[in-house]
Amino acid sequence: MTQFSRIDSDSEVPKYKQVEELIISDIEAGIFKHGQRIPSINETSEELLLSRDTVEKAYVNLKKKGVLLAVRGKGYYVNKTTVSRKLKIALIFNKLSNYKRSLYSSFVNTIGAKGSVDVFIYNFDIAEFENIINNNLTNYDYFVILPHFRNEHANVSQVIKTIPKEKVLIIDKNLDELKNYPVVYQEYDKDILNALGEAIDLLKKYKKLNLVFPKNEYYSQFISRGFTIFSQIHNFNCQIFDSLEHKDIKQNEAYILISDNDLFELLKFIKPKNWIAGKDIGILSYNESPVKELLSDGISTISTNHNQIGQLAAEMILSQNFRRIKSPFDFIRRNSL
Repeated sequence: MTQFSRIDSDSEVPKYKQVEELIISDIEAGIFKHGQRIPSINETSEELLLSRDTVEKAYVNLKKKGVLLAVRGKGYYVNKTTVSRKLKIALIFNKLSNYKRSLYSSFVNTIGAKGSVDVFIYNFDIAEFENIINNNLTNYDYFVILPHFRNEHANVSQVIKTIPKEKVLIIDKNLDELKNYPVVYQEYDKDILNALGEAIDLLKKYKKLNLVFPKNEYYSQFISRGFTIFSQIHNFNCQIFDSLEHKDIKQNEAYILISDNDLFELLKFIKPKNWIAGKDIGILSYNESPVKELLSDGISTISTNHNQIGQLAAEMILSQNFRRIKSPFDFIRRNSL
């Protein structure tokens, strides 16, 4: 380590981590060789214009990783010259689903060999989420969190704040209490409002617009809010159902289906009636998946790009360029509407 300019004071990466990276880089470059004593904590703090505590934290972490060996009364010595710098990342989901798998695959593929990713599922439960965090605080370099909970008033932000801020990246949902945290987020009400606007020429073919919004699956209430605002603005006769009942399925009406289970149920219902999707009944499904392009000659969807959410999150970690990004949300026009 030869110049204090190698520490970036404006970076969001903590200074102790920057010191760790400097030492590892110097070891890999052959500046420090195996068994060689490195500069003392005091020497490094003076050279880099950092506090002694900051440098000591970096040295202790490198000792824990086996990179350095501490010899009482003498200082720190290089213990190994081949240093594994693979990141350890915890990906924390509320549940498993097709679009979570897409997000996961994109995230893992983008991280590649530079990190290892473990997945945790908390099943919408704040207590289980808190257990996952508490049991793994020191085990991971980053926590990528998708925060959807059964109890909308759960104190999620307080649990997340127990993690060092520089380790946290939030995806999918923007939390008002964590406005200064990096996030790749959806705006559920505005997203559905804008996407339905792209489909308005098709929706106007139908006498009524129905949203099937299963409350027991804990989707964001802002979805139904956006649907209601859209219907009011454009004077649609509309209704919101908690579940899809056969008696509620009527010809010449359009159905926006949040759950794939309701989509499949609707397709099963219309098949023996020989109703044609896009002509006798309108079908619009929430969340894109490859199978929807093939079902019933093509199911129209409104969806964020889950692959892009995963990719953007991974790129933030790899580049250390943490920020707040709105994910795209689109209407995909097919034959069912």
